[in-house]
Amino acid sequence: MSRKFRLLTADEIEVRVATANKQSGVSLLLYKDARADMTILDETVGAENWQRRHTRDNANCIVSIWDSEKQMWIEKEDTGTESNTEKEKGLASDSFKRACTNWGIGRELYTAPFIWVRASLVEWINKNGKSYPKDSFRVRDITYDDKNRIKTLVIVKSGGVVVFSTEKKDLQPPPQAKAEMISANQINEITNLIQQTGTDAAKMLSYYHIQNVGQFTAEAAAHCIASLRKKLT
Repeated sequence: MSRKFRLLTADEIEVRVATANKQSGVSLLLYKDARADMTILDETVGAENWQRRHTRDNANCIVSIWDSEKQMWIEKEDTGTESNTEKEKGLASDSFKRACTNWGIGRELYTAPFIWVRASLVEWINKNGKSYPKDSFRVRDITYDDKNRIKTLVIVKSGGVVVFSTEKKDLQPPPQAKAEMISANQINEITNLIQQTGTDAAKMLSYYHIQNVGQFTAEAAAHCIASLRKKLT
């Protein structure tokens, strides 16, 4: 069985705020919606030639595709995490999306550049004494190279104003912004904890939608360290 899934289009990619600081700026992450996975599966293999099932109370999802040559279902499985709202539904959706990534759908998002939006380009609101971005963000344009890596990327905020572009130097993150993402001590601690706990590093990185430990945000790194420490208790 040879299946080649197409790459995600701009309107199929969602943008999420990873970190926000009114003094410095906002870092953004790209992710896909489960509907995009279903659409691409339908387009590529046919709606009747794939299926999904969940185990462990929706924590795991198995996506199966029919192999007409072998006359059997080929399966790929992954684990998801709960969302902040509708936890059970969110868990099922996340495990499904991750299982589809195992098939290669949306894997190109792991090649995204570090996306940083200057604070001056963001409209802010205050809630309970904290500042949050009022703007929503979306992908306006995206292209890929011959190895399915993101080549160009343009992010706009509400109203269509460009806030990030790989083509414009004035919209690139300052060197210190990326350096603030994760400290050397955190990198070392995460690396050591992975070894001590026997954690599957590839699955852990996939969980945080990154390719290597150095791409952690400070917030995500702290969450990861706390989770790994729990395994030692």
